[in-house]
Amino acid sequence: MKNYILPALGLLALAPTAALAKDEPVKRFEHEGSTYSYTVTKVGDTRVISGVEERTGKPFTLRVGSHRVRGTVGSQQVSFTLRDVEPLKVETTTLASR
Repeated sequence: MKNYILPALGLLALAPTAALAKDEPVKRFEHEGSTYSYTVTKVGDTRVISGVEERTGKPFTLRVGSHRVRGTVGSQQVSFTLRDVEPLKVETTTLASR
């Protein structure tokens, strides 16, 4: 019986996330050979970044406050200051030129 209930609970847990993902545009970035998909939502004064590493399927959720970032990556808790965050280096690409 547990074999049927646990997967069903997992699907129910994902249902609200899928509904929210439709409201917010999904963004992607690459870092050290891995591709990440994520959405950003605003909850009060906190930005919530939820996503997944595409190759492994490892989920992450980060809550960005005014001075600190807290959350989980996979099953590991993370916490660091905003001072420790380095911006991603984004290369610009010209798609069409005339």
